[in-house]
Amino acid sequence: MRLPLTLGVIAMTNQQLTTNNLYTERSRSEQLTKILKQLSHRDIKNQQKKYPITIVCDAIRTPENIGMCFRIAESFGVSKIYLHENSPSTENRIVKKTARNTIDQIEHETYADFEFLITQLKAEGNTIVGIEITNESINIQNFDFKEHQKIVLLLGSERHGIQNVQLLDATVAIPMYGRNSSMNVVHSMTVALYEVTNQLNSNVITSETK
Repeated sequence: MRLPLTLGVIAMTNQQLTTNNLYTERSRSEQLTKILKQLSHRDIKNQQKKYPITIVCDAIRTPENIGMCFRIAESFGVSKIYLHENSPSTENRIVKKTARNTIDQIEHETYADFEFLITQLKAEGNTIVGIEITNESINIQNFDFKEHQKIVLLLGSERHGIQNVQLLDATVAIPMYGRNSSMNVVHSMTVALYEVTNQLNSNVITSETK
């Protein structure tokens, strides 16, 4: 039995659409199979750059945290790290193991007097920003890091936080949505560095498009 011309066209069109959809889904699946590939460290070529960011560790005691501070700071292009003289040194076995080879890739220095160091960094044109919860803390997304040419991110000790918040130019807090009100010092540094570099990068892109 022959279908009327109109019905025949509709039937052919529906069949063609079904075939096209199957082809599209198969094509997408094949593309994902081809594209999704786990890369090794040798495959990754980062756009290496240095940002005007300094990290000051205020008497951090845990060698794992010192080591991770180096590893994370280097990956975000931090210019320099200051460690308190009572913190585990870069010769510490656990620090070396955790930091991997980043200790040799980022400038670092020890200090003895916290107040003297902060005063010196301010005189060099740095804005001192503490990652700390205070009654004056600003949500980190709302702090305009682009307005500051040189930035110091200050990390407090694991137990007591920043020893003298009165020396800071500003404090920023990371919004949290669970019951816990704090996080590991290096985790907070990681979030902060992502926000700072993201803002600085967006500022460069905006300037280039003007």
